[in-house]
Amino acid sequence: MENMWYFEKVDKDFIRETKKIGFVSKILICWLLLFSSAGRAATPSIGTWMNLGVQGYEVWRNPQLYVVGAQPLCTQIPGLSPGQSKLCQLYQDHMGFVGRGARQGIAECQWQFRNRRWNCSTVQDSTVFGPILSIGSREAGFAHAIAAAGVVYAVSRACREGQLSSCGCSRASRPKSLNKEWIWGGCGDNVEYGYKFTQGFVDVRERERNYRRGSAEQGRSLMNLHNNEAGRRATIKKTRVTCKCHGVSGSCSLVTCWQQLSSFREIGDYLKDKYDGGTEVKVNRRGRLQVKNPSYAVPTANELVFIDESPDYCIQNTTIGSQGTVGRPCNRTSDGMDGCSLMCCGRGYNTQKTTVKERCKCKFHWCCHVECKTCIRNVELHTCK
Repeated sequence: MENMWYFEKVDKDFIRETKKIGFVSKILICWLLLFSSAGRAATPSIGTWMNLGVQGYEVWRNPQLYVVGAQPLCTQIPGLSPGQSKLCQLYQDHMGFVGRGARQGIAECQWQFRNRRWNCSTVQDSTVFGPILSIGSREAGFAHAIAAAGVVYAVSRACREGQLSSCGCSRASRPKSLNKEWIWGGCGDNVEYGYKFTQGFVDVRERERNYRRGSAEQGRSLMNLHNNEAGRRATIKKTRVTCKCHGVSGSCSLVTCWQQLSSFREIGDYLKDKYDGGTEVKVNRRGRLQVKNPSYAVPTANELVFIDESPDYCIQNTTIGSQGTVGRPCNRTSDGMDGCSLMCCGRGYNTQKTTVKERCKCKFHWCCHVECKTCIRNVELHTCK
């Protein structure tokens, strides 16, 4: 029997999970299905919705820019597909947080890959990452996952803070393991709503397209859907229960608990581990993804998958969007990916001696200032040839 799975089954399984915690956004699912059928004949727009995260500080920082009648109009935002433009019209107050989440995802991608040959660098157009994401590689899988996770994170937090009209605090059910004497009802991050909105907004781009069954284009679309889901699930998996004591003089006579997102760095670390253990897949004639090597286990919905091998990031190649590693800083004493041997791809490295001034030996004086000395040290900087 072939190793294969249906993405429809993944979606249904997780909808059942969200029902258990008391939330399913039926309206958004209906719109998703409507756009999936109505938008199939539409020509996909150039670029990606992640462009919302790099359009400028004010766009993602101020959701008010997306109120009704304000510019930019949803149909004029570069990178949105037809279905996403329609959802933008329906949920205009959400779009600033979509941009914030995309920006957070891009920043986390750049942090996680800061010491790798591909460092998640962006370009000045609506594709965000350039041609590199046109290749179904591990890196493309991670980029889709972390961006989707960022939107779940931003929208979930916005619900809790009362900044969206269609959601509020989390309605998650009380955990069975929670102490019976503790109160469940603090204002938690609404991860259930964030998950469902992100699923509708991000996935509609893939679902509205009509590709030939078993084609490379369909395979890439299924790959994107899988990694989008993995990113959303990573956010939920890292959600924790947080409690706070109340009482006179710290007596903790009353304890209130709620659902809270972890730091986004934890989510990034988790997805980076999934990147390292990503599974190579292919699309078969029946339009399903299956593991390319039959000896490998079928990946779960929490894992990242990829279709194509990663390109050579050592040399600059504008066709695929590789920036190369010439001039990149490296660590001469490291044996890891940040080491000069691996980062410089065997080309060697240049060494430059420089003097660095920095604050040191700082002391706090009552009250209230900090006094520091200036220390000077000589350092060696190593960059790839």
